[in-house]
Amino acid sequence: MKTTYSRTFLTSMAVLLLALLAVGIFLRALLDDYLTDNAFARLEKDARVITDLTAAYSSKDSLNSMEYLMNLDIAGKLSDADAVVCDSDGTIRLCSEDPLGCIHQGLTVGEAFAQRVLDQGFARETGVIQGLYSDNRYVYAAAIHDREGQNLGIVIVSRSESATKAVLHKMTDLYVTLSCLVIVFSVCLIGLFVHRQTKPLKKMAETARAFGHGDLDARVEISGHYTMEVEELALAFNNMASSLQKSEYQRQEFVANVSHELKTPMTTIGGYVDGILDGTIPPEKSRHYMQIVSDETKRLSRLVRSMLDISQLQSEAGIPAEKRTRFDLSENIGQVLLTFEQKITAKNLNVEVDMPPHPVYTNANRDYITQVVYNLLDNAVKFCPENATVGIRLREARGKVYVSVYNDGKTIPAEELPLVFDRFHKLDKSRSENRDGWGLGLYIVKTIVCSHGENISVSSKDGKTEFTFTMPLVN
Repeated sequence: MKTTYSRTFLTSMAVLLLALLAVGIFLRALLDDYLTDNAFARLEKDARVITDLTAAYSSKDSLNSMEYLMNLDIAGKLSDADAVVCDSDGTIRLCSEDPLGCIHQGLTVGEAFAQRVLDQGFARETGVIQGLYSDNRYVYAAAIHDREGQNLGIVIVSRSESATKAVLHKMTDLYVTLSCLVIVFSVCLIGLFVHRQTKPLKKMAETARAFGHGDLDARVEISGHYTMEVEELALAFNNMASSLQKSEYQRQEFVANVSHELKTPMTTIGGYVDGILDGTIPPEKSRHYMQIVSDETKRLSRLVRSMLDISQLQSEAGIPAEKRTRFDLSENIGQVLLTFEQKITAKNLNVEVDMPPHPVYTNANRDYITQVVYNLLDNAVKFCPENATVGIRLREARGKVYVSVYNDGKTIPAEELPLVFDRFHKLDKSRSENRDGWGLGLYIVKTIVCSHGENISVSSKDGKTEFTFTMPLVN
């Protein structure tokens, strides 16, 4: 399997090589065209000079004069090109190599070629001039006309391609050398750059491996040298790791708490049943202890039901609209309050009710809100001393309904307040008090309120504890 380093490095080098190759091919073609056009431009200029010279001396009938031949020889040497003057049928009459008697005189370049030059006025070719030269050449031919426009013949000026190709080869060699240097430099630079870019990914992989092997404290170190994307990935990984660590701690705590809560009633049930079966408990006391076993069994049933309620609420991730209805919250609170009449009377509690005289409508799941109010009132009554005060208040503000349940009693320590909504949390660490509770009531309350997208808070000072939650107002 290819690593990110090797894949990125090889891809970068492949792109670089293809780019250098494409640029090299393009530059070579561009340079070749430029040198070819430049060569033909010089040949055309030389050809025009010779045609004008020939036409001038032709009007004087002096083509064989020494003056013309010397001028032709000078023109050929200055142009660094080979020139021949031909008749209209293509027969060579004069040559710049030796105007007085060159070996090319009397040869022919082809009547068809000569006729094409006379018809078009010029011609440019690349290749071998058969019978004259054996190497590849740039060839430019131009027609010679006198002052009356009569065809006098043609001039063929040529230059070997070797000089031009030599320049092209030198430029190619120079480009290849520079490209090799660029490749060597790029290998070092790209290798260093890719290593630097992949290093944080390796660190993340190592951290993820350590986290997967049980090191829940493993985190990716954030560096200011990281790119924005890598830094975001590192932050996302750390956030995920923190969330998983918290979930794992909560799971461990949950298992420990459930085990602790189940241990006592299960031990009690098992001990009493065994005592009845083996005769340790006398028959006349069996009913008393069977009643204890029944109470413990009901407590276990309530625990299971509470756990199922919590699981259902958490799986829904919010109360859907189809499970919400519009109802009078003040009426709902009054109905719940009536169910505590006996408990309130038994403890001789004072009840304070502060609610508007008109209906206060909200949009929520009625059964869940009933459970919220019931759990809060149950706690308020349970932890309120005899002859003390329990109260409930409902007010409207800024599109919300604020429901507060309060009671007199012991002040909750400030360090305990953030924990009162945790699962299995009890203020009495010995758990000797409130044996009927599991520490799930307030956790269920918060879960229900948050599932509606609302909030709940608690305050406790000067012997008064108050819980307040919100619901939407739809009056």
